Amino acid sequence: MNEWQQRTLALAAIAQACAAVKQLARHGQLTEEFQRDALLQSVLEQDPESFSAIYGDVTNLNFGLKVLLAQIGATRNKDVEITRYMVGVLALARRFERSEKAVAALGQRINQLQRQQQDFQFEQDTILTGMAGAYSDFISPLGRPLQIHGKPVLLQQQNVQKQIRALLLAAIRSAILWRQVGGKRRHFVFSRRRMVSTALDLIRISNPNRPNSESST
Repeated sequence: MNEWQQRTLALAAIAQACAAVKQLARHGQLTEEFQRDALLQSVLEQDPESFSAIYGDVTNLNFGLKVLLAQIGATRNKDVEITRYMVGVLALARRFERSEKAVAALGQRINQLQRQQQDFQFEQDTILTGMAGAYSDFISPLGRPLQIHGKPVLLQQQNVQKQIRALLLAAIRSAILWRQVGGKRRHFVFSRRRMVSTALDLIRISNPNRPNSESST
């Protein structure tokens, strides 16, 4: 997997997590296409054998690739809300990386959650709760938090709040990963076509038996 594929997949993971946050805030539940558990699992992959091991099969990010294409491609289907969430996540990730204390503390918490999952087989809901708590403890205090819009009755539900915070943590993890594999803000201006073509290629890879209809996205 080359650098542009890695960068594009990391952005797709951010887009998928942000789309999932919007879905939860407005509808209170997620469908399978959001691949919530794959996004959450990427947070626990702190020392992966390869980039591919972070997200698993490319199909896990198929929905995120389509969301990303809608945001950066030549289309009128751009979602201003998802764009705002993505920009906010990238800004939060930069702020987080500047705080050595927050980075060290979150790393310890993630390692603890990883042990709970691997050694003690804690249930997924327990891990999700731990991730949500980690976001509240180490990301939210860094500055103005992301303003999530949706139905108040849903945003007040504890289960929805937990999922949103855990998914935002997953988005932050992918934003950091994007920078680690060479992602730059200038790429959104000067390398947009390269990103679009890479996303289309990755969609074709994840759907080898489907017709080439994605180019119209």
